[in-house]
Amino acid sequence: MSSPYRNAGVLPAGPLRNAEAVTPSDSADLDSWGFIFVGAAGDLKVDTVGGQTVTLKAVAGLTVPVYVQRVYATGTTATDLVVLY
Repeated sequence: MSSPYRNAGVLPAGPLRNAEAVTPSDSADLDSWGFIFVGAAGDLKVDTVGGQTVTLKAVAGLTVPVYVQRVYATGTTATDLVVLY
């Protein structure tokens, strides 16, 4: 299921409604774009919906407040990742 906000210019108002486990990939976007919850510490390399590729260092136990469309396998050492949308 793809995110209903995939083509939206702004984030939805109110709480997010869905969650899916993330399998990082260097070649495929997430099925559903959203925020990423990081369960176990590490680096997180992502593409944002805005088109930037960034590596967030040493994130853990938090939801990254950036709308993400891809989580890379290469450059990501954080685990227990969940996309919230």
